[in-house]
Amino acid sequence: MKLSFLGAAREVTGSCFLVEAADVRFLVDCGMVQGGREAPTRNRKPFEFDPASIDFVLLTHAHIDHSGLLPRLTRSGFNGPIYATTATVDLLGVMLPDSAHIQESDAKRDAKRFQGKNPMPPLYTLQDARECLNQAKSVVYDQEFSPHASVRCRFSDAGHILGSAIVEVWVAEHGHATKLVFSGDLGQPGRPILRDPTPIEEADILVIESTYGNRRHQNLSATEDEMIAIVEKTLFERGGNVIMPAFAVGRTQEVLYHLHRLACEGRLRHPKVFVDSPMATDATRITREHLELFDEQAKRLAGWHARGENLPYLHFTAGVEESKALNQIRSGAIIISASGMCDAGRIRHHLRHNLPRRECSVLIPGFQAQGTLGRRLVDGAKRVRIFGEDIPVRATVHSVGGLSAHADQGALLDWAGAFSRPPKQTFVVHGESSAALALADTLRQELGWQVTVPEHGQVANWPRP
Repeated sequence: MKLSFLGAAREVTGSCFLVEAADVRFLVDCGMVQGGREAPTRNRKPFEFDPASIDFVLLTHAHIDHSGLLPRLTRSGFNGPIYATTATVDLLGVMLPDSAHIQESDAKRDAKRFQGKNPMPPLYTLQDARECLNQAKSVVYDQEFSPHASVRCRFSDAGHILGSAIVEVWVAEHGHATKLVFSGDLGQPGRPILRDPTPIEEADILVIESTYGNRRHQNLSATEDEMIAIVEKTLFERGGNVIMPAFAVGRTQEVLYHLHRLACEGRLRHPKVFVDSPMATDATRITREHLELFDEQAKRLAGWHARGENLPYLHFTAGVEESKALNQIRSGAIIISASGMCDAGRIRHHLRHNLPRRECSVLIPGFQAQGTLGRRLVDGAKRVRIFGEDIPVRATVHSVGGLSAHADQGALLDWAGAFSRPPKQTFVVHGESSAALALADTLRQELGWQVTVPEHGQVANWPRP
């Protein structure tokens, strides 16, 4: 059996792993590379395998860096099933068409910019996304299923976003079963809304994420205090707006949860909150439809999952004109918009209008990959380019790591420590080199594990010759 690391190796995005055994070939994730000038070119490269030869895909969750190349995969000849949890399939119905819309819009803009000279076609189209969705198959948490005669699988709650899964896979070859575990993206335990990541007892091969493998988040109480201070000072002392780039799936819903609960407890004066992302609006609706996946704390917050009647200051924009109107608001507003890394979507318009204003703040609640506009802001850029314009950064930029959907180093170590015995081989992925190498060292030192941080394209053979 072979395991090939075709994405998210010493980087955060582009998750894609190929498993090959005697009579089966399948992928775990097929994600888009995000961030940096090379990302569009890398996403257009030919697949490092024949898509038509893949039997099935196991999808850990709906985020585009895990799912975003699925429409290209199906268009290129893959015609097998894509297995994911029910909530993930629901979210894909929103996220893949939205991604296709971005691809088509960017292609049109580039064609106009270069006056039609050798225009680059979209990476994939809305029709490609819709056809891809026909191949998605829902699976239930904690129930085994067999996508192939020699493969058994089980999806368990990863606690990262709605529908996210840890994937356990048993592959039979020559009369022997090998168990692989793919952590996917793990959530931080004790965070609101979603349940904590499921502990796994054993694995022969473990593939574990490391987005925050070299960092620890501040505790939730300190995070909320920081959030309150940013909002109060910006809105009510300086008279500005708070602009919040947030992933439409996951961060937006958790931020709304915090704002609602803090306001209900009297710790935060009721600001005007605008969610300016059609995808976030749909994702919030889907979140409300999956109450069974909430933790008990979220279930007890009366009315959170209702239509917003308990959040009188909350407004979901309905269209482009309402979105544009938000840029006329000079003070008192929290504007939450996608994309979470600021490289696409309506957030760029709101940054363009508010970054030059000293009285405003930008509150960044999630990880920002290298090469993204969000990363440049976090790293202290004084000027940034948005829509071809040179924009001065006078607003205060805050990175609130405690709101991240990813487990920090301590949580990753605790989850790994729950294994009853060390995996025979552990591969650390889905993290920048510094984070992945740091987590690998910690796993070796604290747990005595055998750990590898693979390079892109590296192939591991199992069992070893």
